[in-house]
Amino acid sequence: MSPHPSPAKKTGARKMSDTSAARLAELNAGAPTSNLVEQLSIDLAVLMETALPEIGADAIAQMRAASQLGVTQRMALAGKLLAAHFGEAGLGKALTHRSDTVRGWACYAVAALPDLTLEKRVALIRPLADDPHYAVREWPWLALRPHLASELEKAIGLLEPWTHERSEFLRRFASEALRPRGVWCAHITALKKTPALGLPLLEPLRADPSRYVQDSVANWLNDASKDSPEWVREVTSRWLAESPCAATQRIVTRALRSLRKAQL
Repeated sequence: MSPHPSPAKKTGARKMSDTSAARLAELNAGAPTSNLVEQLSIDLAVLMETALPEIGADAIAQMRAASQLGVTQRMALAGKLLAAHFGEAGLGKALTHRSDTVRGWACYAVAALPDLTLEKRVALIRPLADDPHYAVREWPWLALRPHLASELEKAIGLLEPWTHERSEFLRRFASEALRPRGVWCAHITALKKTPALGLPLLEPLRADPSRYVQDSVANWLNDASKDSPEWVREVTSRWLAESPCAATQRIVTRALRSLRKAQL
């Protein structure tokens, strides 16, 4: 399954068989997707052959052989194949391709490129984290998360300035990429044990006007509440006292949902 939800768009497709042959042909030729069903309907080997034929028959055959794997595994494989064939200098076509799926491959290619500093990976991933397509924005944090987690202190320092960006997409990435537990990703043990390490990313966003960002911050704290409930209660109580606005109240309400449920 995909790691991200479908947006609220009325496309009619509710299961893969609902995608018409004509629409599937468009998607396999590189048309942007409109919902989760369309994303899952794409034949990634056909799309790769159409969008990036120069990658070669062997890479396309590897994508075809991986057709039974989960979508996240296949996206990661595509990224590795792109990184191996194109390298950093040749990724431009994938980074700007009209297909959101191909741009998603570019996210994993950035993660797969060898011998890059974390600073360089974060810089390369930035335009993808700020992509206008909702689906593309999920792949950057999933792809880069292992690198961020392995250099956690440096990652927090690199992402803290993003919490002050005008783009809500970049602000959301700063929070979402380092959730202690997250969804469709490995947990980050250090943040589960010591969630206060994440405060440089959370404090600037505690009254963010964007619901997109609010939901991410609330989910971060809800993750932390599974291991550090008292810490989350202390943080949310302090936020309400110091920043008693509607945005903070919404974040806190959502952040405490698991703790409230446990009390029922």
